[in-house]
Amino acid sequence: MSDGSNPDPLLRIADALERLSPAPEKQKDIHSGTAFHWDGAAAHAIDNFMPLSLDLLTGIDDQKARLLENSERLANGHAAHDVLLWGSRGMGKSALIKSVVGVLSHRGHNLAIVEAAADQLKSLPELFALLSQTDRPFILFVDDIGFDENNAAPRLLRSLLEGGAAQRPANVRLYVTSNRRHIVPRQMAEQDDPVNPRDVLDDKLALSDRFGVRLGFHAASQDDYLAMIEKYAQVHGLAFDPADALLWSKQRGSRSGRIAWQYVVELCGRAGKKLD
Repeated sequence: MSDGSNPDPLLRIADALERLSPAPEKQKDIHSGTAFHWDGAAAHAIDNFMPLSLDLLTGIDDQKARLLENSERLANGHAAHDVLLWGSRGMGKSALIKSVVGVLSHRGHNLAIVEAAADQLKSLPELFALLSQTDRPFILFVDDIGFDENNAAPRLLRSLLEGGAAQRPANVRLYVTSNRRHIVPRQMAEQDDPVNPRDVLDDKLALSDRFGVRLGFHAASQDDYLAMIEKYAQVHGLAFDPADALLWSKQRGSRSGRIAWQYVVELCGRAGKKLD
């Protein structure tokens, strides 16, 4: 028997182990909040979810309209598509998804977004099991998917989208972004293969075919790039020289929404202003 000055060694060991391995964080209530992050085991609220205003996204009007329409269908409990947003880097694919959620949330819809990293695909059945416990509509956002050779991810994603035992529940739609139109690489060797080359390409295209809506984002034209900067400049009370803005993009080798925003940050810095 031990006294208060000499506690049981087993109790001391148990206390030490508990401090080293604290109880797992309690699962966040998925019925409240607008944005969550899935870490492979639990959904965590994103408390500072502040998407860009939809009006600030310039040069992608058709993409904005189509994604907003599809997302509003989901928010209303109507039939909606999984969406693939593909194309040039920095053209607002990820920002558009978040902005659409922000717009619909502001309109009073109960829609929420759950972000999951591309390397968490294997854990998505567990997430689907969690989200299926409610009728609340969710957008599952998987950003910047790219597949290398011998990667199992395409088969996993195809199973989740259609036909697999762990396919996504009816209240969840996948919004996936990729810098490649068909997600998986199409090598010239496949087209030169004399043994059923069309079958090989069809297998590659099968994944993108699982998405009911596919939105392309192309490199910005000079006019679109300057229009993006003009819109940002108006909001932040900045003046700019188009020639200087074009030189900025030339030095970076591309024109995109991301490059336009970086130029606006530069303008604010030059003017001694702070971006809100």
